[in-house]
Amino acid sequence: MNRDDEKRIAAKLARIMAMLCVRNTHLETIHAGMSPITRTGDYSDVFVVDAEGRRIPWTDVSHIDQDEMRDLMRDIVNRLYTLHLCADDPKLQAQIERWMGIAGKWDEPEIDVRMISSHTYPS
Repeated sequence: MNRDDEKRIAAKLARIMAMLCVRNTHLETIHAGMSPITRTGDYSDVFVVDAEGRRIPWTDVSHIDQDEMRDLMRDIVNRLYTLHLCADDPKLQAQIERWMGIAGKWDEPEIDVRMISSHTYPS
């Protein structure tokens, strides 16, 4: 297989994994709801007032709490695990074909150099 074929297959796999294993997860619940309006475009004019009366700039507010992050990561890991172990299942194949029509229209993926840099992440 030549490099162009490898890249085409990797791009298709990345898109379907993002769609089935990340987008269609608990992330949709977190994403749901009203979005604030900003006139500056960078949300520096948006504030959240919490139960203690603190006025917190939108850019400083955590938009996902620990429980939501745990649920999201669990959901993503379970879906990735399922995709890897059940890729030949006809029902999963039907889902892949169904969603690929949408995911196939997304931007072309790019190499994320941060993943392959010498930077070490905490374990």
